[in-house]
Amino acid sequence: MTGSRNRYLVVSLVLAVAAIWGGSFVVMKDTLHRIDVNSFLGWRFMIATLVMIAIKPKALKEIRGKFLLKGLIVGTLLGSGYIFQTFGLTQTTVAKTGFITGLYAVFTPLMAAGLFKKHVTKIQWAATALALCGLAALSFKGLSIGLGESLVLVSAILFAGHIIALGEWSSGMDTYALTLVQMGTVSIVSFGASLTTHTQAPHDWGVWKAILFTAIFASAFAFLVQTWTQSFMAATAIGILLTMEYIFAALFGVIFGHESLGLKTLIGGSLVIIAMVIIIKSEENVTS
Repeated sequence: MTGSRNRYLVVSLVLAVAAIWGGSFVVMKDTLHRIDVNSFLGWRFMIATLVMIAIKPKALKEIRGKFLLKGLIVGTLLGSGYIFQTFGLTQTTVAKTGFITGLYAVFTPLMAAGLFKKHVTKIQWAATALALCGLAALSFKGLSIGLGESLVLVSAILFAGHIIALGEWSSGMDTYALTLVQMGTVSIVSFGASLTTHTQAPHDWGVWKAILFTAIFASAFAFLVQTWTQSFMAATAIGILLTMEYIFAALFGVIFGHESLGLKTLIGGSLVIIAMVIIIKSEENVTS
């Protein structure tokens, strides 16, 4: 994909995904008190899968052999990341969960360089460091590592693995079908995890609204965009852009949750935005 207009379209789509994921925190805040987390994830991704099949049933013909295997691996990384993150959240604070999850922006270039010998430029490393500092300013409150923090750390590694795997495998593959396999796999993994406690069905319209919003927009649409953009955009760049999720979460928290916007939040958000701009400019230099 070439041309500044196309580059900005791609970046805009990724930022739209980050905004949707950030908004999902507000949508799910009260819902998760009324339904088991893994049951919520299972219903969310099952509906996302069914919606995608209904829209484009022909995509099922692409799912076979190595394609299916790769999709299952990518989907398992994603689903496992969600499970570790949510279990970790029950054992630690939201602030620490946000910061530690955001470390996928750091793990992505490290793992890509170590596993696949991917070259990470100095500019990308600088943007990663800035994003890390910004995330720390946004959500870090004290230094302690317990069970919850350890579980969330595992989720950050799994999310980084998901981004890297998509970067390696999505090029040349049917984006829609690959996203469909991911959604189905996450649903199976989540429902499987819910069996360890008790699988719950949505029991009121408020829960259903949250599930439908996250299924259609935060799952089917969002991961379709991510899978497509990673077929031609560096995994490191995607990782940095997606850290904007936490900026949007803070913004929506102020607008809809009546939360305060302190100096630390402004500083942290500014650092993440600067990192994002650096990544966008570096992508322009590579493709120009």
